[in-house]
Amino acid sequence: MIMFACLLCLQQASAQELQARVSVIAARVNSTVDRKIFTTLQNQITTLLNSRKWTNDVFRETEKIECSFILNIENVPEPNVYKATLTVQAARPVYNSTYQAALVNYIDPEVTFRYVEFQPVEFNENRVQGTDASIANLTAVFAYYAYTILGLDYDSFSPKGGEQYYRKAQQIVTNAPEGKNISGWRLFDGVRNRYWLNENLINNRYNIMHDVIYAYYRSGFDNLYDKEKEARTNILQSLIQLDAFNKENPNTMILQFFLQGKYLELIGVFKKGTPEERTKAIELLSALDIVNATHYKQELQ
Repeated sequence: MIMFACLLCLQQASAQELQARVSVIAARVNSTVDRKIFTTLQNQITTLLNSRKWTNDVFRETEKIECSFILNIENVPEPNVYKATLTVQAARPVYNSTYQAALVNYIDPEVTFRYVEFQPVEFNENRVQGTDASIANLTAVFAYYAYTILGLDYDSFSPKGGEQYYRKAQQIVTNAPEGKNISGWRLFDGVRNRYWLNENLINNRYNIMHDVIYAYYRSGFDNLYDKEKEARTNILQSLIQLDAFNKENPNTMILQFFLQGKYLELIGVFKKGTPEERTKAIELLSALDIVNATHYKQELQ
């Protein structure tokens, strides 16, 4: 009995941080390719994310960060080389509730990698680079998003609490694999990519975004159960801060990244607000989240 208790404590002490679900979809891939390879890859990535210890902290089972990754194989440009998109979603629990508030809802449009079934799918932060279009690029992408998710989660519980994990992601960006068709890691690869997301998260000029993240989740959503009016006021204040940030720094990736996937929960929050709060929310959200402006106006007016 004592030995069992010790083993249980040891297991809890080393509990990993992520509770990730991984799907590898290959509906567009030629039917001559053996589909089993994608199941094998899916299992290997799941093991990488859920078995690796990403921080030095101890997470209880109920504290694990729920996240999902959908790797959608678009085509096979050459044998064993795959081009894909990656959908990344993550959420964190709201205090005194079963609700999971969205942390990440993002599609990475271009992930190219080389994979041969059963080859090791591992990540070594001290040696990120690999051969042209290698598996190193895929594991670097997943590790990058793992650290980014951790950073956002920690930011949501303490002011600027996620900085060390954004720095971990920065190391991956700095040492990212290079080669034919590998993109998303460099500033010249576009204006919406892994480089720019990380740059925005560690840029001191954008420090207000970390205050917004904390206020939105910790001062806002975590108080909805027993201090609903105060919570709604705090969420509205975080939107006012976002609006000021956007006017000073228009078209940043971090602002769009933060708002993606949040329109339904924001509508849910402000539907219960006063007419003045709903009017202000429509004004702010229609300017900040233009894609969903119609939804805000229809649901909150």
